[in-house]
Amino acid sequence: MGRLRAFSRSLPMALLKAREEVMAGFRPNLRAHSLTEQQWRALKALAQHDEMRAGQLARASLISMPSLTRILRTLEAQGLIRRRAEERDQRAALLSLTPAGHALVVAVSSGAELRYDQIAQAFGAERLEQLHLLLDELSRSLGK
Repeated sequence: MGRLRAFSRSLPMALLKAREEVMAGFRPNLRAHSLTEQQWRALKALAQHDEMRAGQLARASLISMPSLTRILRTLEAQGLIRRRAEERDQRAALLSLTPAGHALVVAVSSGAELRYDQIAQAFGAERLEQLHLLLDELSRSLGK
């Protein structure tokens, strides 16, 4: 058996631990708006684009297609998103936020920005920016 890396130096575990610490501060805001983390990711990704196909949204929000299908049904039933057939391909649906969806994104974003401010204050704004750059670089170098 080869050398076993110390658990404390496991990159996947360190990333998971950091994610959990970061998300712990965002979850109360999401709960206050009756949103799951995945629903929020889908709404936020849609807010960045006028319209998206489901596959594009799945990639942008890092949600599997089966999970996204369930999430989209819920968000559509709540009147937060709408679907329309793509003009060039009637089989394909384009997704977008409704006015209620936009309003919810604005409301949740204001609470999220408060959390970002707390993180920047605790960790340092420059270090936080550096962390973003390093994580982007890591993803690119691993082919994602």
